[in-house]
Amino acid sequence: MKFIKSYEYWPSYLFYLPLIPYAIFLAIKAKSMGFFYAINPGIARAGDGSESKYQSIQLIPDIFKPNTLYVPAKSTAQKTLKNIDSQQLTYPLIIKPDIGFRGLLVAKINSSKALISYLEKYNTVDLIIQEYIAYPKECGLFFYKIPGKNQGIISSLTFKEFPSVTGNGRDTIATLIGENKRTKRYADLLLELNIAQLSEVPAKGKTIVLNRIGNHSKGTRFINANHLISSKLTQNFQNIAAKIKGWDYGRLDIKYQQFSDLENGKNLKILEINGLISEPTHMYDTYSGSYLNCLKELKKHWKIIYTIAILNKKFGNADFQNLNYVTKSLVKLQNYSKTIKKITKTTY
Repeated sequence: MKFIKSYEYWPSYLFYLPLIPYAIFLAIKAKSMGFFYAINPGIARAGDGSESKYQSIQLIPDIFKPNTLYVPAKSTAQKTLKNIDSQQLTYPLIIKPDIGFRGLLVAKINSSKALISYLEKYNTVDLIIQEYIAYPKECGLFFYKIPGKNQGIISSLTFKEFPSVTGNGRDTIATLIGENKRTKRYADLLLELNIAQLSEVPAKGKTIVLNRIGNHSKGTRFINANHLISSKLTQNFQNIAAKIKGWDYGRLDIKYQQFSDLENGKNLKILEINGLISEPTHMYDTYSGSYLNCLKELKKHWKIIYTIAILNKKFGNADFQNLNYVTKSLVKLQNYSKTIKKITKTTY
């Protein structure tokens, strides 16, 4: 039973292999193995994971866009530091691969020394550096709009709960990390991130947030907040999405001050736009969902992809791709994924 309830930690192939027959059915129905590339015409390759995050971020309206610097592979630390100054970026900063997924190599950088150390390890791939957004809340909001329809739909709202421990007045932070059911799964990472305060003993009832990067791989818990999806929230993000040219399906990763701000579309920053490979992350809330529900959600969203793709092709917004294109894209993404994982293993 415990194994079944821990499905949030299962490998991704367990969620996607069962859907292959349905995906093939949709491809046959569309008469194209690459029908899904006809969504998100404003994002390279529909947002299949091989697109540049930097280029996608440029689609975000300025008021919601984080200050972001592109750092090409092999850039020297000296040049990068100079560009940071010229773009008026200040520490702390967030740095990550320009093509990335599932939180790999995402880090918070607090000084030029830490930045130089990061670049020495990882500048073999293109990177982006973003201002650190200090808003306390983060969520994933999944939005899509069917071509020809006036109103878009929010199909998923996921709050992100950062990993934390609560003091008992006796134990150190290091001990609390090792005894907490969730944080002990990420103990190596969280101990490293909090090395300067591991010996501290928090007062009873005091909560210590251990990491504020909202990736599941960094210890963040996904909480189903679909019950808070309202017409007001939908309309405000309909207005925002209308300004993101060529994006009709995917998830926005957002930092914001409080829920009323999110609902009103203010005091927020959109960290990333995700496309084709986006997931409705509320499905990973093991307190409200199940593995079977995950499969149902993914199937539902593949049907949405099919619908949008068919209509985009009909209206001349985008076109399908052939099997050769799909194969080349998958091979390219797989090779890049291996590169990222390789440098992660050799340096972590």
